[in-house]
Amino acid sequence: MDWQRPCHPCVSLGVPKRLALLPQILQTSAMSRLLLSAFLPHAIACQLMVVAFAAQAGDNASEIPISLRDEQIRAAGIETQATEEESGTGELVVPGVVAVPPAQLRIVATPAAGLVETLLVAPDEDVKEGAPIARLKSSELVEAQRAFLQAVADANLASEKLRRDEQLFKERIIAERRLLVTRAEAVQARSVLDERRQLLSLDGMTDQEIETLRNERKMASALVVRAPMAGTVLTRHGTAGERVPASAPLVTIARLDPIWVNLQIPIGRAAALESVVRVTLPSVGAEGRLVRVGRTVDNATQSITAVAEFKSNKSILRPGQAVQAILQLRGGGGPQWRVPADAVVHHHGQYWVFVRSSAGFRAMPVTLVAETPQHASVRGSLKLGDRVATRGILTLLAELAATESEK
Repeated sequence: MDWQRPCHPCVSLGVPKRLALLPQILQTSAMSRLLLSAFLPHAIACQLMVVAFAAQAGDNASEIPISLRDEQIRAAGIETQATEEESGTGELVVPGVVAVPPAQLRIVATPAAGLVETLLVAPDEDVKEGAPIARLKSSELVEAQRAFLQAVADANLASEKLRRDEQLFKERIIAERRLLVTRAEAVQARSVLDERRQLLSLDGMTDQEIETLRNERKMASALVVRAPMAGTVLTRHGTAGERVPASAPLVTIARLDPIWVNLQIPIGRAAALESVVRVTLPSVGAEGRLVRVGRTVDNATQSITAVAEFKSNKSILRPGQAVQAILQLRGGGGPQWRVPADAVVHHHGQYWVFVRSSAGFRAMPVTLVAETPQHASVRGSLKLGDRVATRGILTLLAELAATESEK
């Protein structure tokens, strides 16, 4: 086959010269490769694959007439459908994943190295603030208590020595320098005592337990780890009988109300996020609001992450759950039209629809307001009853590119 000569079906359509412009379409229309074999004759598909790298860009965004005879329209398999007027609001359907807000997530770790004697909570269990989570046996805790009691004794001794030297100085028995040294020693002893108290607190002992240790001087070898906040246990990291180092994670606790849903928004639809009124999850009947829009783009999916917040009932929204979200968009006050999603194409940075006319079609630039898998909401110079092309789009895009290049 001579790849440089158009075959007979191409000649019958009257577009042999325009085929050289179709690489522009392949660059600007994401659906072109899928429609290649379904909606064009085989000969045109062959020519498209040959000239796929000879594109030149155009940027005319005004209405462009496309002349096609009825027999050409039928041969290309072009079909049309009537537009419908909308109320000025639209929807954007996107996938999302339920996640816990970072400020509501806590990982409870072991305050000291030791042996996990028992874990007192199970996954998905609700806990209250201060509730016991685990019990540990720790030699480090015993050593910290011994050092604390030693610091208590040193502080008491320094305080007593300071009291005595103050009395002796009043009676002019000792020099002032000795009193100053004694005061410094007392301050140092109190600082060491405060340090040892803070270390016991970091080891998980409560103020009451520390005071009991100070008064009764009875050390404990076991330590109870308690929940830092009320919430739900998401994960249990440790196991009973395991020897763990200090700061090893034991459980993850999360507060699940409110809860977030991380939405994946195509980068081309990011501008629509400014007009989001509310976000709904139809599968669970939840309604929330958009609270954050990401600034970075995922390399693999070319999408940005937007965060919606929901007042959640933990029985219907769970972290890690995949959901489908509908973003309700506020209209801008102008006429808005509902067309099939396949009727809207992206060409040279502009969205277009092809409107049937007496001479063939008119390529009309539109603004894409919202989009679902079945329908799209657009704004433009459309009228009620206008019929837009829904199939045979590649042929019309070829004619559009040819017309642009001739201007």
